[in-house]
Amino acid sequence: MAASSSSSKLLPVVAILAMAASWQQAIAYDPSPLQDFCVADMKSPVRVNGFPCKDPMAVTPDDFFNAAKLDTPRNTKNKFGSIVTNVNVSQFPGLNTLGISLARIDYAPLGVNTPHIHPRATELLTVLEGTLYLGFVTSNPNRLFSKVVKKGDVFVFPKAMIHFQMNLDHEKPAAALSSLSSQNPGVITIASAVFGSKPPISDDVLAKAFQVEKNLIDWLQSQFWENTNY
Repeated sequence: MAASSSSSKLLPVVAILAMAASWQQAIAYDPSPLQDFCVADMKSPVRVNGFPCKDPMAVTPDDFFNAAKLDTPRNTKNKFGSIVTNVNVSQFPGLNTLGISLARIDYAPLGVNTPHIHPRATELLTVLEGTLYLGFVTSNPNRLFSKVVKKGDVFVFPKAMIHFQMNLDHEKPAAALSSLSSQNPGVITIASAVFGSKPPISDDVLAKAFQVEKNLIDWLQSQFWENTNY
């Protein structure tokens, strides 16, 4: 009887905790800026977590415009067969504090946007042209979520997950437009970060990590790791 009485007393507490958790989820939202806008002052010597604000009285309509020409394909003649055109706060100061940026990805036939992460952003990708094989890998245990997507399809890559895309067409190029939940999402390309870092990671470490001979690691580190994210 005492045990039953204790259990009945716990029920309201459990219910309140459940309601609190649900309420917290319901009111969750992205951080809001403290003013209407904060156009980045790229000439300021001040360095903060982000960029200082331009004098609001000096702001013009052009601060909220960027002629990125994202409707124009770019040259994909590189070893990966892809090129990324970024529109983040560095190219578009009006994005400062607004928590959003864009990127266009162009793919040559069989081109690959190689495995990489955006440490500060979730990415929502819309296929503009072509057919892509894409996916992301979760943290441990490393589960792959992949799919073949076509023109008009949308796929989301959760924040900081390793992800990739490949154009499946042998003859035609492809293109996609990505929205990212950060004014400066950052990018870490896995292969170039591991094998092309300056100074290089010890080949002893990498040989052990990848379970291969050191001469293979040395060869990989000797390659030119091209940056295709501009």
